[in-house]
Amino acid sequence: MTADNLTRDPASQPRPVPSGSPANLALCQALFSPRCVAIVGQSDDAGKTAGRPLKFLRQMGYAGRVYPINSRRESVLGERAWPSLAALPETPDHVYIVTPTEAAVEAVEECGRLGVKVATVLADGFAETGGEGLARERRLRDVCARTGMRLVGPSSLGVVDLRTRAMLTANAAFDEPELPAGRIFAASHSGSLIGALLSRGKARGVGFAGLVSVGNEVDLSLGEICATTLDDPGIDGYMLFLETMRHAETLRRFALAAAERGKPIIAYKLGRSAAARELAVSHTGALAGEDDVADVFLRACGIARVNTLDGLIEGLPLLSRVPLATRGSRKRVGVVTTTAGGATMVVDPLAGRGVTIEPASAATLAQLAGAGIEVKPARMVDLTIAGARYQTMKSTLDILLAAPEFDLVLAVVGSSARAQPDMTVRPIIDSAGAGKPLAAFLAPDAPEALAALSRAGVPNFRTPEACADAIAAALARRTPQPIVARSATRAGNGGPMLDELAAGALLERLGIARAPAVALDAAVTRTPPLPFPYPVAVKLLSAEIAHKSDIGGVVLGVADGAALLAAIATIRANVAERMPEARVARVLVQPMVSGLGEVLLGYRVDRDVGPLVMVAAGGVLTEIERDRSLRLAPIDVAAAHEMIAEVRGLIPLTGYRGKSKGDLAALADAIVALSRLADDSSVAEAEINPLMVRPAGEGVVAVDAVARLVM
Repeated sequence: MTADNLTRDPASQPRPVPSGSPANLALCQALFSPRCVAIVGQSDDAGKTAGRPLKFLRQMGYAGRVYPINSRRESVLGERAWPSLAALPETPDHVYIVTPTEAAVEAVEECGRLGVKVATVLADGFAETGGEGLARERRLRDVCARTGMRLVGPSSLGVVDLRTRAMLTANAAFDEPELPAGRIFAASHSGSLIGALLSRGKARGVGFAGLVSVGNEVDLSLGEICATTLDDPGIDGYMLFLETMRHAETLRRFALAAAERGKPIIAYKLGRSAAARELAVSHTGALAGEDDVADVFLRACGIARVNTLDGLIEGLPLLSRVPLATRGSRKRVGVVTTTAGGATMVVDPLAGRGVTIEPASAATLAQLAGAGIEVKPARMVDLTIAGARYQTMKSTLDILLAAPEFDLVLAVVGSSARAQPDMTVRPIIDSAGAGKPLAAFLAPDAPEALAALSRAGVPNFRTPEACADAIAAALARRTPQPIVARSATRAGNGGPMLDELAAGALLERLGIARAPAVALDAAVTRTPPLPFPYPVAVKLLSAEIAHKSDIGGVVLGVADGAALLAAIATIRANVAERMPEARVARVLVQPMVSGLGEVLLGYRVDRDVGPLVMVAAGGVLTEIERDRSLRLAPIDVAAAHEMIAEVRGLIPLTGYRGKSKGDLAALADAIVALSRLADDSSVAEAEINPLMVRPAGEGVVAVDAVARLVM
C-alpha cells in the first residue's frame, strides 16, 4: 500500500465488494451500500436538520430507492411522502430516523417489528438526560435484542459512503456539490466532526470512502462498525475521533485485525486534561488518570495517537509508510533543510516527544562531501540557500535515505517551495519511491507544491505542529499487544477492602516477597514477644483505612518493648482525634526494612479498558511527582523492564554515577507477578507502596500493601 492510495479518487469506480462472513457482509451492505433506505421524519424544508437527508441523497445521486416518511404531509421536497414504515411497499435495508426523541424510540420499535436490518437515530435525550433517558435506551436495546436489528446512535449525525452516494446524514457540511471519494474510513463519537473531517480533508486533497457518527453507541460501537469494513479492498486506513474509551474491547479487536491486514489507524482522543479517576484505596487512580489510560490502551492497540486535528487529517499517508515498530526500536529522524529556522520549528516539538533528531554520521558527511555538498556537522543537514537547486537537494536526499542511521527523513523547505518548487520540491517528489519513509514540511504557504507532493504520495504538512505530531505518533506506533485470554474482570471500587495482613497474603500467593509481620490487639498492656528483632514499624491494621499515615496511624523506628506500647497508644490517640468514628482494634508490627530505593506497584481494573499495571517511584511524594509507567495487564518480563526504564526516579537503581545497582530483575518479576491479577476476577485493585528494592541479587520486599475486591 502506498500513501497516495489513501487519498486517490475512486468516485468513477464501482464500490469494491468486501469479503468476510455472511453476517458481516450483510451488516456492511445495510450500513454503507443499502439498496433501499427510508427517512423517518423527513421535513419539507431542506434548510432544516430533518430536511437535509433527502436533499443530500438526491444531490449526490444515490441510485437506490428512497422512501421519505412524514405522516403529516403527502409530499416532501417535491417527492411522495409515505405515512409510515408499515405503509411502504418493501422493507428498507437502512432507516435514518430524524424525528424528536420519543417519536424516534417508537420508530425504532416499528423498525424492529418490520425486520429492518439497520436503523440510525439522530435524536438526543437518552442517557445524558438521566433516568428517563436511560429508560429510553433500554427500550432501544430491547428492540435490538428481540429482533436482531442493529442500531447506530442515538445522537448520530449519520452514516455516509461516498462511493455508493449513500448520504444518510443531517450534517450541514455535506451540503456541497462535489465531495471527493477516497480510501480512508473515518469514525467519530462526535457528529459534527465527520463534517469537519470531510471539509478539512477536501481542502487538503484527502478523500474518504466512508464516514460514520456513532453517537451514544447503544448497540453498534465504533469498533464494530469499523470492523465491518476491514475486508473492503477500497479502504486502506482509518481515522478516528474519540471522546471516550467505552466499548474498548471491540475497538481493540478491530485494531488488531486492522494491523493484521496492514491497514493503519490514526486517532485523536479528547481529554488531555489532568483530571483523574481517583480511587479511594490507592494512589494508582490519581497517578493513572483517564487520559493516561487512553494513551496506554491506544498504544497497546497499535493505534497512532495524535494531539492535533491537522495531525489527524494529514497523518495517515505517513503511517502507511512507517512500519509498525517492534519493542525497543529507536526513533531516529534525519532532517535536511534549506531553512534552519523553519526546520527548528519541527525539530523542537519532535525532541520534546522523545524523537531522536539524529545527526548525519561521519560516513554520511563524507558521502555528501564526495557529492560536492559541504555541510557542517550538526543535528540537521542545513543546505542553506545552496539547497535551492534541484541537484543539491536530490543528491542529499539520495544519500540520507540510504544512510543506516535514519529511520525517517524529513525535508523542510523554505521560501523556494513557493517561488521555485521545481528546484526544491521536485527532488522530494522524485525521491518518493525510496524504501525509507520520507516526509515534507513547507514553511511558506505553498498549496500547489503541497498538492504535487500529495499526488506523488509524499506525506506533507502545512504546519510544523502537525508535522511533528504526525511523525512522533507514527514512530511511536508499536506492533499491537495480543489479547490474552483470561477470566472476566470487572472494575469496581465499591467492593470490600482487605486489611494489610490479608493484602500481604495475596502478594505471597503471587510470589511477591513481603516483610514479616504480626498482628497485635490494640488494647495490649504487656509487651508481647516478637518473632523478629527491634527496631520495628507499628501500623494501624484496618480494612477501612487505606492511607494510615494520613491520620497518624504509623510509627516508625520503634526501638524496644516499652516504645512499642507507647507507639500503640500514640496511634490510638491520633486516630481518635483525626477520625473518631474509626475503630482501632488491631495494629500490625513489622521489622524496619531498608533498600536502595522505594517503588510503588499498582494494579487496577479500569471500567473501560480493563486490567492495568503501574510502576512509579515510591514514597510520600508519589502523587505530586507523577513519575510513572503504565501498561495493560498482564505483561511479560521484557515489558516490565521497559516500564522500569520509563520511570525517571528509578534511574539511580541502574548504578547511575557509581551508585549501587538495585535488583531490577527481581523488580521486573514482581511487576509481572502483580500484573497476573488480571487472571483473578475477584480483585478490583491492589497496590504495594513501598516495595523496597535491595542490591542486585538480593531481591525486593513489599513493606505495605492494600487491595480491594470486586463487589
